[in-house]
Amino acid sequence: MTGTRAMAAGLLLALAAGCGGEDTREGVFGNNAPLETFTAEQIFERGEFELARSRFEDAANYFAEVERLYPYSEWAERALIMQAFAWHQDKSYDEARAAAQRYLDFYPAEEDAPYAQYLLALSYYDQIEDVGRDQGVTFQALQALRAVIERYPDSEYARSAILKFDLAFDHLAGKEMEVGRYYLKRQNYAAAINRFRVVVEDFQTTTHTPEALHRLVEAYLSLGLTDEAQTAGAILGYNYQGSEWYEDSFALLTGRGLKPEPRGDNWLSAIYRQVIRGEWL
Repeated sequence: MTGTRAMAAGLLLALAAGCGGEDTREGVFGNNAPLETFTAEQIFERGEFELARSRFEDAANYFAEVERLYPYSEWAERALIMQAFAWHQDKSYDEARAAAQRYLDFYPAEEDAPYAQYLLALSYYDQIEDVGRDQGVTFQALQALRAVIERYPDSEYARSAILKFDLAFDHLAGKEMEVGRYYLKRQNYAAAINRFRVVVEDFQTTTHTPEALHRLVEAYLSLGLTDEAQTAGAILGYNYQGSEWYEDSFALLTGRGLKPEPRGDNWLSAIYRQVIRGEWL
């Protein structure tokens, strides 16, 4: 069976180029004859034709008819993965996810299984909204992307899934930062510290860690907790000395006669010791 990746690539080229003139399949299906009178291949080709015209819902419905009318055929398998593809193009993510999951349930060992798992993950990933909204779908995207990476590590989709996983992970950290900044501006320092701590402890590989450490310096200084502030500054300097966040933290600390160095016995001190031993980040 021809791989779906090549098929989908060809269809995307057709989508970009448009479809000029009348296709013979339009005439064949324009006579209102029952679909049962057509072969699986003819119905499948009509689905491809509708995809080329960017009629994604119509295409998905034709592929679904192949699956319904010829459930045990090779065309049914091909139509099911193309159904998932068409629904995804239509941004009908629930339907795309359902079709992709059915493919995985029925054909777990076939060559398009990695692509089905990838489409399932994309059905979540492409719904990730801005950081100001609920991030439940981001967690679902992370789980589905992890499945691509772990189940199909040698597939062509694993690399893309890794990149998207990192972006989604960064997105979650961004949400924590946004809430933390909200609390910090309103001088709710304890709540702000809790959010920045999550970033430092759970999202330390993301781009938000330097700012989180700086915001901890700000919050702890505001509370008069200088040991914690100095230790956060020391971690920031150890890992991100050339960043603007370290420069700002250094200025805040030295402006109060302090310097970035590990102080006391607190959660940041424990992290600093891990940094020195090379076990953090």
